[in-house]
Amino acid sequence: MLSYDYNHQSKNVMTTVTTSESKSRIEIIDALRGFSLAGIVIVHMVENYIGAPTPEVFNNAVHQGIPDYIVDGFIGFLLRGKFFALFSFLFGLSFFIQMDNAAQKNEYFGGRFLWRLILLFAIGYVHSLFYAGDILTIYAMLGVLLIPFYKIESKWVLGCAALLFLGLGRYIVFYFTQGDNMFGNLNPMGNDPNVLKYYTVLKEGSFTDVLSTNGYYSHLNKLDFQYGVFGRGYLTFGFFLLGLYVGRTGFFKKYKESKKLVKRTWIWSLVVFLVSGALMAVIFGSMGENVSFDNWQAMLGLTAFDLNNVAMTFILLSVFVILYKRMKPQKWLSKFAPYGRMALTNYVFQSIVGTFLLFGWGLGLIGELRNIYTFGLAILVVIVQMVLSKWWLKKFQYGPLEWLWRSATFFKTFPMRKR
Repeated sequence: MLSYDYNHQSKNVMTTVTTSESKSRIEIIDALRGFSLAGIVIVHMVENYIGAPTPEVFNNAVHQGIPDYIVDGFIGFLLRGKFFALFSFLFGLSFFIQMDNAAQKNEYFGGRFLWRLILLFAIGYVHSLFYAGDILTIYAMLGVLLIPFYKIESKWVLGCAALLFLGLGRYIVFYFTQGDNMFGNLNPMGNDPNVLKYYTVLKEGSFTDVLSTNGYYSHLNKLDFQYGVFGRGYLTFGFFLLGLYVGRTGFFKKYKESKKLVKRTWIWSLVVFLVSGALMAVIFGSMGENVSFDNWQAMLGLTAFDLNNVAMTFILLSVFVILYKRMKPQKWLSKFAPYGRMALTNYVFQSIVGTFLLFGWGLGLIGELRNIYTFGLAILVVIVQMVLSKWWLKKFQYGPLEWLWRSATFFKTFPMRKR
């Protein structure tokens, strides 16, 4: 999900991109990453950076009119789950680029990538102290499994991705747990006392209260969400594998010429979106108002929900590529590229800013603002970060955390300022 330097294996501080095609390829990837980050910021801000199920008192407070429900619908339909999926796809793509660049020099980057993941886990853990929904620690753990897949044939890579999207991980977990939590104690359905207790910590607790709670217990609850029956982690790794596969095809080197492929992608994605949406409606509709996740019917419904999100993710990706081929839309979408180049820095700092605005240790606005207001606040945060990213990269080679990550990866202090 992060902003990688695509030629970072080189021992030179700077490398020259010799063709306009490769420049374009790098720009569209960075722009897509920045676009994805913008969607994630909006989701997090509207969710008040809770990173856990929300109690009824919060839900009532943020829904006070039709505009608030419209924001909910917009986020649920287009943003939630889809933009993290795009980040995951780009993480797998960046993994391939790094490994392939090293392979072209007869070098192996697997060991260095593993060390890079350990560093990412450390950065993610610090980030998670502020925001329990941090994904960097999950990316670091799942990224280890990518390394052996680099040499596995593409058909097996696609096959494993398909099994994950079809819910294999969920079904195995449900067979053994019958829907019970494996790690944490939060019940995502109903007014669970533990849900209200965690919300109270965020709303009224001190800075140390939040950090101590997020430092351990929140990770247990996150593991349930990632590796339990809801299975976000299995989908994430599936997108890693798809990113690896697309990297092998060289799609982003020739995306301007891939008209038929892009068209087929969005058409078939639309078909899957409609079919899975109908299936999801039938399955959950037949379960009545009080849906529980302790039966196989619900597991099938969750798989339909996942396929619906996967399909929408590829619709968004296809539309982005189609628009990027055109001069006027590209001029606007390319503004996301600096934002994407500093994705690690921007991802961490938007959480710090957001939690300061909302949590009790800061301004304490959690549960005090309607959805329509937090939506507007998120747009403002994205715009400010985009402007700052463009300004920063005019003067410096990397974002602050990107520089730290890169220097620690190679045990070498790279120069920050541009010559």
